[in-house]
Amino acid sequence: MIQAAIIVVSSKILSGEASDKGREGFEQYLADNEIQIVAYEIVPDDRKEIRECLLSVCTTVAPQVILTLGGTGVRPNDWAPEATRDVIEKEIPGIAEVMRAESLKKVKTAMLSRGTAGILGSTIIVNLPGSPKGAKENLATFLPILDHTVEKASKVTQPIS
Repeated sequence: MIQAAIIVVSSKILSGEASDKGREGFEQYLADNEIQIVAYEIVPDDRKEIRECLLSVCTTVAPQVILTLGGTGVRPNDWAPEATRDVIEKEIPGIAEVMRAESLKKVKTAMLSRGTAGILGSTIIVNLPGSPKGAKENLATFLPILDHTVEKASKVTQPIS
């Protein structure tokens, strides 16, 4: 079973101004796909805070996968892709390209998604949209290769710096 950490990027959810209405359904979707949640964090829409959370989760929890939810659009406070690029050692552009291509078949605004994916140490980090439906649909695009990707990434021997 793959171990994953979830990082929700939302100042509104963190402050209680909005509810985390997609959590239960997303957690069930992961369980249905044999992905165990080992951490669930909520961080504000702040590049530094997102970056620090990614680094902290990678070093303390060391999941095979971190899925960020939200912060991938064009709003001034959308920083998940930049924070992810700040910490990853290798980018995996194909994951984001396929997510956008598949989403574009359903909604034209998918071209505004700036999400990325990459590897830090042996942890794969993938930015998903904040919409519960969009997050599940995007995750579905790369689930068929997730086991393979985790296996390949786990062979990394360089320490996290």
